Amino acid sequence: MARKEIKGGLGNLRKTVTAQRSEIAALKREMKTLAAQMKALNKAAGRKAGTGEAQEQDAQAPERRKRQFHFKAEVLAGKREQLGLSQQAMAALLGASTLSVSRWEGGKVMPRAAQLERIRSVLKMGKREARARLQG
Repeated sequence: MARKEIKGGLGNLRKTVTAQRSEIAALKREMKTLAAQMKALNKAAGRKAGTGEAQEQDAQAPERRKRQFHFKAEVLAGKREQLGLSQQAMAALLGASTLSVSRWEGGKVMPRAAQLERIRSVLKMGKREARARLQG
């Protein structure tokens, strides 16, 4: 095959690929918009009062709150400073290693689900309760 023939074929292919890529981008934008609309509709449907569904959702609310806990490294570090604890003491309070606490606070690693429960309970603690647990 001659170079001119190949070059002509490649030009057509490039145009096709470019058109397909822009179509894909448009579809992704449309999907994102539809997902946002769906989320809003689900949220609005959940707010309807007086239905059995809403009452059932209220009964499951404590369960949902547990799953909605989002870990933030800054919050853990701030709580540790507020309690006046070292990373070693915080690790003892959480039942984890000092290295783990350091990595969590640095945002390098996310804690596992079991640790998230402990972290949540520590975030709710005051100074007296934290010191009492560390001494006891």
